[in-house]
Amino acid sequence: MSSMTLTGARTLFRKEVLRFWKVSFQTVAAPVLTAVLYLLIFGHVLEDRVQVYPGVRYTSFLTPGLVMMSVLQNSFANSSSSLIQSKITGNLVFLLVTPLSPAAWYAAYVGASIVRGMVVGLGVLLVTLCFAPVMPAQPWWIVIFGVLGAAMMGSLGLIAGLWAEKFDQMAAFQNFIVVPMTFLAGVFYSVHSLPAFWQAVSHLNPFFYMVDGFRRGFFGVSDVSPLVSLTVVLVGFAAAAAIALRLLQVGYKIRS
Repeated sequence: MSSMTLTGARTLFRKEVLRFWKVSFQTVAAPVLTAVLYLLIFGHVLEDRVQVYPGVRYTSFLTPGLVMMSVLQNSFANSSSSLIQSKITGNLVFLLVTPLSPAAWYAAYVGASIVRGMVVGLGVLLVTLCFAPVMPAQPWWIVIFGVLGAAMMGSLGLIAGLWAEKFDQMAAFQNFIVVPMTFLAGVFYSVHSLPAFWQAVSHLNPFFYMVDGFRRGFFGVSDVSPLVSLTVVLVGFAAAAAIALRLLQVGYKIRS
């Protein structure tokens, strides 16, 4: 990238970060509160009835899943909501006239999505630690899967934002694809507790590998090998990034 493009990418990245930070009560505090409510409700009901890993309380098991779920959903929401709002309000034209390359657009939007996902995830972790203390066993997996998961969902949010033409379409994409896939990714349970058929179905869900690999960093155990999870997540991220960059290059639904 040229120095002008790098400056533009940094400026767009800063704008995207400030966009969600100025309404942090809605974009950060609200998801943290939602995750804590999940922890309190499910923990209260199942604490004495479920033990997934030996010696690990159910609320402790639940904490990494809630953190990762919050990271994924908010990373997606950041890039998708920003792009659809810009398209509908008409201010996207101010970006189209700038000398920004598709790679610069991608880096700014996805970079801001990673920041939002990490901020929300850290907030959820800090608050839930008050109810269920956990000590990371392999922290490098936490960082790797957290960042890669946020980047993949930021890329997917960019694709959804380019595709959607109104808020109803974006809401449908999130409510019928993103939310079910995150809830069915083993956030609240281990897939080993499912019947064989549903275990096989769960292994087709790429979100499962993000949650399972992230949880590996806390307990040192997981339902599948972290290397398998890492491979799936890397392939998913590469595919989402390639599609998003291609759509930006052709100006899909933003240059008409």
